[in-house]
Amino acid sequence: MSNKQQYKGKRQAIREKRRQDKQRQRLITILVVVGVALVIAALLIAPSIRNSLAPVGDIIDITPNPRPMTDGTAMGDPNAPVLIEVYEDFQCPACRIYSNDVAPLIAENHVANGEVYYVFRQYPFIDDRAPGAESDQAANASLCAAEQGRFWDYHDILFANWNGENQGSFSDKRLLAFAETLDLDMPAFTTCFEENRFEDQIQADLASGQESNIQGTPSVLVNGELVKPGYVPTYDDIRRMIEISMPESSE
Repeated sequence: MSNKQQYKGKRQAIREKRRQDKQRQRLITILVVVGVALVIAALLIAPSIRNSLAPVGDIIDITPNPRPMTDGTAMGDPNAPVLIEVYEDFQCPACRIYSNDVAPLIAENHVANGEVYYVFRQYPFIDDRAPGAESDQAANASLCAAEQGRFWDYHDILFANWNGENQGSFSDKRLLAFAETLDLDMPAFTTCFEENRFEDQIQADLASGQESNIQGTPSVLVNGELVKPGYVPTYDDIRRMIEISMPESSE
């Protein structure tokens, strides 16, 4: 074999080795990308699977707390001079405190006497970056309860059984179990829940909250004006706004 032929053979061998190296590197890159994607998918899916397989666990029952003139997610006289809209996420710890400590005083002192028409607005956002959908599903379930005239009881049982953000407190199993605990019509509730019947209403509440510059929950509007933006308002904060918003009585 001539030197020229030997040189040509070496060049071909080098080219072939480079081609094989490139193919190997390409294959390694593909395997790494697929592996990373599988790991990410597993991390996202695993909590949902874990929650679906987890037992329902203990459920804290509630004693129904009647509100004045309830209608769906609202209470009071729709013709009242003052409209209060409250945006909440059922996974929000501050909302739980507000609902336990502040809202009952508003209902007792201002809704019952006809001064205030009080409307609960859904603002689920805490699960936006979580693998589950506990905020959204809790909102969904509460509106299915509202369809049976039991929104406020379901509202109360949600907050009574909350135990941390995105920790499984509001897994689908538990949301159904809350309805059963309240003795709701389960076939009707389950159908409503599984078809996410009130998704449009939830999205409408979210949109109205964003238009009102809602930055967090709970956010309280009195006749369209935010009370203490960026802070959780106290009862006194809201009471003062109610007094300012009341029409002057004619003499």
